[in-house]
Amino acid sequence: MFGRKTLDRLDKMLDEAVAGKFRESDYDETQLSRIETKWERYLGLSVLTRENLEKEKESVKSLVSDISHQTKTPMANIQLYGELLRENLESGTDSGEKEQNLKLLNEIIKQAEKLDFLIQSLMKMSRLESNIVEVKPCRQKISELILAAMQDAGPKARQKGIELINTYEGEGTADYDMKWTKEALGNVLDNAVKYSGPGGSVRISVTEYELYTAVSVKDDGIGIREEDAAKIFGRFYRAKEVQQEDGVGIGLYLTREILRKENGYIKVKSRPQKGAEFVLYLRREAF
Repeated sequence: MFGRKTLDRLDKMLDEAVAGKFRESDYDETQLSRIETKWERYLGLSVLTRENLEKEKESVKSLVSDISHQTKTPMANIQLYGELLRENLESGTDSGEKEQNLKLLNEIIKQAEKLDFLIQSLMKMSRLESNIVEVKPCRQKISELILAAMQDAGPKARQKGIELINTYEGEGTADYDMKWTKEALGNVLDNAVKYSGPGGSVRISVTEYELYTAVSVKDDGIGIREEDAAKIFGRFYRAKEVQQEDGVGIGLYLTREILRKENGYIKVKSRPQKGAEFVLYLRREAF
């Protein structure tokens, strides 16, 4: 069926493919050359598939490592406070021990809430990254998005005595998914309230451009150092100035990913102790 020369050439092609060194030789119109061209294409696709699998493997390893690191502290704290509470209860209680036990119980609840928040955030992140849940943008009013996000942020803002100010009174629209974009804007508002001092204010404004509608969230809080500005949208990143604050460093990462899936993006402008301004750019029309 095949001559010796053809079989030798096929054998060489296979050896080079196994070694990862296969390169298509000069093309001609013979059947063997057509096979060689198809073989080159197949190997190219195989390499891409292998590279994608390696990237996914590294991503999973990174995520598992991050989860392990982030859950270690609250889990250890829950175990510690639980042991102390049990020892106190076993030794009998007087009025002083009762007060101490309530403090331990409150710490356990606090750590459990932190762990629950982390797990919920990880679930959202995983669902977005794996495309289990799709972001489905559609034309909607910007005012509805802002009011919904402000309503969620309101209780925490009032607790700190921070005023939420919405300066937008227009009827503009953009192409966004209400559920997920409210999450994105809510994460930015939550940070603005968290890092602003009591009695401060958070101002929301809107600028409409030809292609994008820009929703600005500006606070008068602690600000962001220039070297941190490029890192804050990374998964689990937290600047050293806010290590003691509640949070796990997922919110801004989720915001960036949500906007990216809607063909939008986010930018930040800030200086230390001068507040920060986050601007969410939403497509005015779908691609």
